[in-house]
Amino acid sequence: MSNYIEQKEGLIEKLIGFSARNKYLVVTLVAASLVAAIWSIQNIPLDAIPDLSDTQVIIYSRWDRSPDIIEDQVTYPIVSALFGAPDVKAIRGFSDFGFSYVYVIFKDGTDIYWARSRVLEYLNKIIPQLPQGVKTELGPDATGVGWVFQYVLVDKTGKHDLQQLRSFQDWYLRYHLQSVPGVAEVASLGGFVKQYQITADPNKLLVYKIPLTKLIDAVREGNEETGGGLVDFSGAEYMVRGHGLVKSIKDLEDIVVSTDQNGTPILVKNVSNVGIGPALRRGLSDLDGQGDVVGGTVVMRFGENALNVINRVKAKLKEIEPSLPPGVEIKVTYDRSELILRAIENLKHQLTEEMIIVSLVILLFLWNFPSAFIPIITIPIAVILSFIPMLGMKLTSNIMSLAGIAISIGVLVDGAIVQMENVYKHLEYWEAGGRKEDYRQVCLKALKEVGPAVFFSLLVIAVSFLPIFTLVDQEGRLFKPLAWSKTFAMAISALLVITFNPALRMLLLRVKPFSSKIVNALLVGKYYPEEKHPVSRVLFRLYEPVCRFVLEYPKQIFIGAVILFLATIPVYLKLGSEFMPPLWEGSILYMPITMPGISAPEAGKLLRTQDALIKSFPEVKSVWGKAGRMDSSTDPAPLSMMETTILLKPEDQWPKIHRWYSSFPQLLQGPFKSFWPDHISHQELIDQIDATLQIPGSTNAWTMPIKNRIDMLSTGIRTPIGIKILGSDINEIERIGTEIQNIIKDVPGTRSVYAERTAGGYFLDFDYD
Repeated sequence: MSNYIEQKEGLIEKLIGFSARNKYLVVTLVAASLVAAIWSIQNIPLDAIPDLSDTQVIIYSRWDRSPDIIEDQVTYPIVSALFGAPDVKAIRGFSDFGFSYVYVIFKDGTDIYWARSRVLEYLNKIIPQLPQGVKTELGPDATGVGWVFQYVLVDKTGKHDLQQLRSFQDWYLRYHLQSVPGVAEVASLGGFVKQYQITADPNKLLVYKIPLTKLIDAVREGNEETGGGLVDFSGAEYMVRGHGLVKSIKDLEDIVVSTDQNGTPILVKNVSNVGIGPALRRGLSDLDGQGDVVGGTVVMRFGENALNVINRVKAKLKEIEPSLPPGVEIKVTYDRSELILRAIENLKHQLTEEMIIVSLVILLFLWNFPSAFIPIITIPIAVILSFIPMLGMKLTSNIMSLAGIAISIGVLVDGAIVQMENVYKHLEYWEAGGRKEDYRQVCLKALKEVGPAVFFSLLVIAVSFLPIFTLVDQEGRLFKPLAWSKTFAMAISALLVITFNPALRMLLLRVKPFSSKIVNALLVGKYYPEEKHPVSRVLFRLYEPVCRFVLEYPKQIFIGAVILFLATIPVYLKLGSEFMPPLWEGSILYMPITMPGISAPEAGKLLRTQDALIKSFPEVKSVWGKAGRMDSSTDPAPLSMMETTILLKPEDQWPKIHRWYSSFPQLLQGPFKSFWPDHISHQELIDQIDATLQIPGSTNAWTMPIKNRIDMLSTGIRTPIGIKILGSDINEIERIGTEIQNIIKDVPGTRSVYAERTAGGYFLDFDYD
């Protein structure tokens, strides 16, 4: 009969029996897997949130022309040439003075480097048709979300001017940081770019009968290095070189432009003035309202590990710190690693708390240490092992992926609890029946009895998130890490139920039971009948009256439940909705917009005024403001658009305020302090700063650095909510936008609204005769 039962056992029962018989092998394999899992945890990429950016390729063009000319002759031809490119989801073009940006957005899942090669193929067809002088290139393999680290150069001695600091940033510091693995580019901002400037004298050109184009050609040809082949001399080859590279003002002044009627050379200095000055500025920065500073932004390569890249950048900065100019130091104005570490540490803390609470609940309700020990130890093992497939799938450890593990913790132990409850019940019968059978066989039979059902029930829960894998684009990138991590944790838990749990249970029974009181307590414990269980007796007293009342009045209970359900409908309809859960990043991004056509000096004055007002708040640690664009194709901002990154002090350093509960100081201690803070909230701080920054001609917008980059990448709009107006007449589009601005500014909940002046700007036109 026993042979017949053995033949009828399924695969799961056989696996449970194998694990129980080979307990040391199973435990050893689990231990080895834990070592691999710990290695995976140490090497898995860390980030605050999943990378929600689309696969994007930037085409960046430079030409010294006005925006309307660039739009017609550069941006529009490039956009038109890309129509029909494979897997392209959207194309956005943007034109500014001297610059053209075309953003090619590809479908979800497209490889970034395959996309760049396709764009290059199509771009090669249109480049020969662009006007002469247009310089077109692909942007870095990065997006605005890759702005992970920002810094400024501060000279406390005053020995170095802004031009020298900008030269140091462009020609020394930037190249060192760009060599760091994972860095796509380092964009410079602020200061003055050194430029040799030749100011032609039209009267002298007229006297010498030299056209301006000839002067330009002479300067270009006089600044060249040339070669003249080889010369055999004394049995050796000599390579001929002609040195013409300009290295000083005198070199430029001595370039020959032409000759007079007597053959006397006419030099550049004879018809113009040569000097050094700053290049035209399309972007500037300010620190704490104290004036212009030179800064840089480290742009991370697409798909890289943000935390590792930032750590490598910090190490490089520390390495080159001794070579900085005397008195110059690097001050960090934005560091995403602080947010990443804070988010991960917070989730680790919550996971630990959750595991402890679940373990205590299991111990309390089972009231038997051996039965509770196995479910308790299953939780951390399943959580830790989940990181092995996460690393294999190239998932990052972030808020969403760890949240998937967090929401599955309560379910991870279901299988182990059911198994131990069944073992507990069989041992109760075994003890009541006089302990006639072998103790181990009773446990094994109980494990096999529920093993298959428990295993498949956990798999059903594991596959319950399968619909999430059908999500695409930003929705998929946001929620798939959560679904993957939860599925991995549940699948590993199901596997542990039929392998590790039986092995561990059998391992705990290696010592002969009842050999001593200590062994009896730790390995076997005391088994109570259900009606005599210490916890169950209390629960029965609470549950039984309620259950009897419900059974006596079923109709009334049903009607009450329906009424309660209907009462929730108005509340549900008033609930708001948001695509992404709100995440406080710890820093604020202030993005005021002013009227187009503002000059660089005037933008600098406005920026300094705003930054000084923000820095006056005691909660603010530092303020780094940016007006216009950095030297990067990932930043198309005009001078009328400002971005100010506000770093805040730790909240325990914020000024304390008086609230209604301040007379009860005991409430502010311990765990209740987070519920009743003794300082203003983040939103109250933003409201106070916003009320202070009501500057005429400037419209305020408040967001956070990562959130803003995601919004701009997904919609092309600088704020989370916007209205796009499409049409053929740019003036009509601007008129409609102004009307919409006046209509929606009074909508409840609207802090500020601004309609872009698409046709705005000041022009000095010359009509040729």
